[in-house]
Amino acid sequence: MTPNPDFIAALQRSVLEAPYPKLIGMRLAHIGLDECRIDLDLAERHLQPFGIVHGGVLATLIDTATFWAGYLRLPQGTGLVNVDLKLNYLKPANAGALRAQGRCLRAGRQLSYAEAHVYDAAGDLVAHGTSTLMALPGKDLAIDVAKFV
Repeated sequence: MTPNPDFIAALQRSVLEAPYPKLIGMRLAHIGLDECRIDLDLAERHLQPFGIVHGGVLATLIDTATFWAGYLRLPQGTGLVNVDLKLNYLKPANAGALRAQGRCLRAGRQLSYAEAHVYDAAGDLVAHGTSTLMALPGKDLAIDVAKFV
């Protein structure tokens, strides 16, 4: 199973233009089988009143990275949804960029399990989380390019 580079490019454009990723400013920088990277340049809008990144931003990065890490194993025409999210905040961040590395630990036909690590610009681990994901046959993105070559 080899992902189609044209599908990957169309997927990245679709994610970039989707309302929530656009609002937050995150990008699907890389996606491969069982892995992905989400990038986010921090801005004032990401901070809570104490001047550090809001926990919801880190949770969003973990949710998104676990999701995309599990996505490419699914057959075309099948979507995915996170059914749980567990995370730990390990270090505050307040400026620069964040990078979420997602990895699918178990890809199943119905349920998958993934983890994500969020790093700051210095490469320090800021947060870690896991998620169980459920396949949704017939609920895929409307991308008119073959997912696999």
